[in-house]
This record gives sequence, structure tokens and C-alpha cells, in this order.
Amino acid sequence: MQQLYGLIGYPLSHSFSKAYFAKKFQDLGIENKHYDLFPLAKIEEFSDLLTRDKNIVGLNVTIPYKEKVMRFLDEIDEAAEKIGAVNTIKIAANGKTKGYNTDVYGFEKSLLALLQPHHQAALILGTGGAAKAVKYVLEKCHIRYKMVARRPKATQFSYEDIDETVLQKYSIIINATPLGMSPNLESCPNLPYEHLTKQHLLYDLVYNPAETVFLQKGKQQGAIIKNGLEMLHLQAEKAWQIWNE
Repeated sequence: MQQLYGLIGYPLSHSFSKAYFAKKFQDLGIENKHYDLFPLAKIEEFSDLLTRDKNIVGLNVTIPYKEKVMRFLDEIDEAAEKIGAVNTIKIAANGKTKGYNTDVYGFEKSLLALLQPHHQAALILGTGGAAKAVKYVLEKCHIRYKMVARRPKATQFSYEDIDETVLQKYSIIINATPLGMSPNLESCPNLPYEHLTKQHLLYDLVYNPAETVFLQKGKQQGAIIKNGLEMLHLQAEKAWQIWNE
């Protein structure tokens, strides 16, 4: 029987997931598995998708549904529950669904290799599902952080709060927003990039394009830069393990 995997989110034109898994299936000589994109204009279409196609055994979740999908699931992994976001769903033979978060695994593995002794504090740009996974990893690694939001809560920074003094204190900056993602290539977080230095590490969860305006501006200032492609591959492999346990 053909087994179907896929990605839900909206829009999905930026995603490399289908090509990644198509190559994986080809390399492994797997012929009875297929990966597809399922753009859902609203999260309420999720239940209809599972009812419509009984061959779906695993799904990845991307913007903007990593938090919203949780209420539709039968069970949620303990770590994903703590994080407050799901990016991987396993569908059992009886139709029961369980949510996991493999973003944490992917982000942690790709971040740790970049850290230097002076990287002690981070700014997380954004407050959505991806940002929650980043926050979880930073707490695990004992890295201080502040979240930056357009409409900040009491413990958060606004973008207007970020100045030279703040950037001197926070040498890691992580973009967990979709700003700069294809096709909106010209957009970037509103930061005083001229105050970045070679002491800074800029990590963008966006991977398409390979170098966003956010990363370009950091690179011009001598900062270390990293896009989200390795994270995508790592979290995809972790999802593959979960689906095939």
C-alpha cells in the first residue's frame, strides 16, 4: 500500500521538504512512499485532509500552524507540550494522531557547533511556534535570552528597544519570523544592523533564500551567519525516525 507523508502550512511555495524526501526515497530505493505538500488556507481543513486521504501516515507542520494544530491532535509528546508547538505528526493505523517537535533537535544540533565562549545571551525575533522551539533550546543550553515582538509583553523587547547598548549585551540574534522568506526577499527584521560586530552570531531559521537580507546585513558587519537549511535536514531526519519507530 502506498504510504503518504507531507507538509501542512500556508503558503508552501518556499518549502524544500518535498524535494528532500523525494531524494531520500530515491536514495533508499523506496517505491511505496510519497511526500506531498498540503497547503491549508485555514487550520480547520486539517481534519478534512485526514478524512479524505487515509494513506497519510506522517506530516510535518510549518508556518502558521505549529501552535494551532495542537488542539486537533489526539496526543502530544511531553516535550512538544512543554514547548507549546508541534512540527511533526505521526498518524497510527487506527487514525490516532500524535504531535512531536523535531525543530528543537534540529536547531540545537546546528546551533551548538557555532557557539563561542562570548555567546552568552540571545535575542529571539518572533514569538510564534518556531520561536518557542528556539526558547526551549536556549533554556536547555543555559543561554540567557529576550524575545522581540512587534507587540511586546512586559518581559519582551519591542524592535524599537533594540539599540547599540542592547546589541552589546546580546551577541546571538535568531530570526524566528518569516521575514525575508521567499517570495518576500526584500523584507528583514527592523534592527540597527550598523551596530553588529564580528562578535555577533546571526541565525536565520529561514532557508529559502540561502542568504536573507537579515544574514547579508550581518555578514557585511563581520558577524557569523547561519541559515536554517541544516536545521531543516536534521529535523526532517528526526521526523523520519519518529514516523518509522
